Amino acid sequence: MRTRVLVFYLCVLGAVVTARAQDDPQPAAHDTAEHSSSPWMLMSDGVVFATFNHQGGPRGGDEFKSTNWWMGMASRNAGPGRLTLTGMISLDQATATSRGYRELFQVGEIYQGQPLVDGQHPHDFLMQAAVVWRVPIGTESHITFAGAPVGEPALGPIAFMHRPSAVENPAAPLAHHTLDSTHIAMGVLTTAVERGPLAIEGSIFHGGEPDDNRWDLMDPGALDSWSARAWLRLSAQWQLQVSHGFLKKPEALEPGDVRRTTASIDWLSSTGEDFTAATLAVGRNDKARGAFHAFLAELTSHRGATSLYGRLESVDTETALLQNPLAPDVGLDLPPSRVTALTIGAVRDVTRWRGFDIGTGADVTLYAVPDALRASHGDHPVSAHVFLRVRPPAGHMGRMWNMRMAKPAM
Repeated sequence: MRTRVLVFYLCVLGAVVTARAQDDPQPAAHDTAEHSSSPWMLMSDGVVFATFNHQGGPRGGDEFKSTNWWMGMASRNAGPGRLTLTGMISLDQATATSRGYRELFQVGEIYQGQPLVDGQHPHDFLMQAAVVWRVPIGTESHITFAGAPVGEPALGPIAFMHRPSAVENPAAPLAHHTLDSTHIAMGVLTTAVERGPLAIEGSIFHGGEPDDNRWDLMDPGALDSWSARAWLRLSAQWQLQVSHGFLKKPEALEPGDVRRTTASIDWLSSTGEDFTAATLAVGRNDKARGAFHAFLAELTSHRGATSLYGRLESVDTETALLQNPLAPDVGLDLPPSRVTALTIGAVRDVTRWRGFDIGTGADVTLYAVPDALRASHGDHPVSAHVFLRVRPPAGHMGRMWNMRMAKPAM
């Protein structure tokens, strides 16, 4: 416990240093080029959630854990284009433990050679380290080349940490492994072409998900997987994407490859610091055991000092794993079970210190449990979070929302 608390405060301290740099009234690297002696523009964002987590029913339990991430970005003109370097880290391994945190009906990745069941894995310490070069072609088009030993291929909607519709929710979606689990992938090479409101991206990468040693910087492997994604910006508020990818044996303990197809539409309207954001997303994993579908709807509205948020999901999940987590090979012929979850929550900003937004929040999640899982999880489990949220100051360019690796926030 002392170690977790210490690391929690180290996270906050690191964000304080960033905030002090951003609040420096003297010309600095993050100022626009015409006001700075440095050619570099800097940007950063992050969050720390310190959470009391109650998961209900026979498979539930109580715990206190912290989840967190920080991302930094540096950009400058380079030749005919613009060079951007991004880095993203998390201390989840220390503050949420190697097993991660409890989350009913969540399945995906491994811990000590066993599948993680009813729990969300922690993020790797190194979540992204990318080099991006964006070059104009004429007056309306751009081509982008992006490479990362650890990064994000062109697959799925905006990752949940960067979706404005999910920024106040401390838990990952149950649909994470059907929609955006590839936001941490190894050996990513991406090319994107943009013209006006349309962007087409393609990636090759290593399809295996990270192992349970979250402190190592890489889990290298062959570039054996691919993906393609199209974005269409309908207006300043609306954007939609469709994507498809082939993942070579992504799960260490699951047989076969996966073909993933997703589609999503995002809406973001903001005035000053107030905003409302919504996301609708659908996904499908075609596995050796059949097709697994997911639907997600998210909404966050921030007005003044108060944020209200919600998430509705309907997700096909592994019946055998959830029934018998210690004997995952039992019942492999069972069809998927569809779980529906509704989360409603609120956050109140209680103070702002040196630009840091510090708030307290709570949410509750209700489930519709399929018949096949009622014996193991109960008829009507109820889960809840009570948390402290610390967010570093927004830079002059705002938050790093709706960003993807091949199109950074700058």
